[in-house]
Amino acid sequence: MYLVHARLAMPADADMPPDVRETVRRALRPEDRVEHLAVHPRAPWLTLGFFVLADALGEAEAHAERVCRRLLSAVPQLGAARLVGVGVPLISEAFAPSSLRD
Repeated sequence: MYLVHARLAMPADADMPPDVRETVRRALRPEDRVEHLAVHPRAPWLTLGFFVLADALGEAEAHAERVCRRLLSAVPQLGAARLVGVGVPLISEAFAPSSLRD
């Protein structure tokens, strides 16, 4: 499983519904292979964190992008959003297990 972030640019006049996470989650399908969804609204951006089941990193990123593009047309509240990036977030070395740093 991979955590893949999809970053969306939202129009300045867009009203982000308070239940955007539930709205997007309801639009997910079993074939999307998304085990969990995190939503981080911070105007003018919206980041969707997809926990995707995949065998490889590249596959997870490509799959999350396809899911996100479908959601942009399936979820009316995201209709005016623009997908600006999809990728696995990098974790700082500060969070690496100490045995790897020694």
